Amino acid sequence: MIPSSAPPRLILASSSSYRRELLSRLQLPFEAIAPHIDETPQAGEAPQETALRLARAKAEAIARLYPGALVIGSDQVATLNGAQIGKPGDHARALAQLQTMRGREVVFHTALCLWDGRVADPAQAAQVENVQVFVRFRDLPDAELDAYLRIEQPYDCAGSAKNEGLGIALLERIESSDPTALTGLPLIALTGMLRRAGVSFFGV
Repeated sequence: MIPSSAPPRLILASSSSYRRELLSRLQLPFEAIAPHIDETPQAGEAPQETALRLARAKAEAIARLYPGALVIGSDQVATLNGAQIGKPGDHARALAQLQTMRGREVVFHTALCLWDGRVADPAQAAQVENVQVFVRFRDLPDAELDAYLRIEQPYDCAGSAKNEGLGIALLERIESSDPTALTGLPLIALTGMLRRAGVSFFGV
């Protein structure tokens, strides 16, 4: 734990409204700044390796710009039978994703990195963790999948469903050690990292 007389600047390296909402639950002052990195998976890279690499890259990119800050980076990769499932981007791709996933289990890898800019050695500055979430989708007809997409339009979500919204009705089961990981920011893991970095909660 790193003692400090004043709380360090806390930055979320993300433009995601979902991650901002989750982090706000901790009632800590923070800023959200988009890292603008290339998020393309590398050839032969395992899904969890992609998620961990990108979470670290996001945090490190912002940490370079704001020395001394605590920077949170996170990335999520959805997989079906080991193959990565990206963000659909439009209705047709989202429907195709849901059709492929119905009645099957999808694994979400939500990686987290906390970069402590107060640590001089870059090799020691980052805490990283990958939280897995196992999600089984209901075997629903095309008409329901299409209707859901038109209502919620989750085209910016890997897996084409917002579990924090109406998308929960598409799911049969969720298994994880951290329920917030599926939405994109594992708060149980993050609060542990923040504590190890000397951040206090509850005003004490």
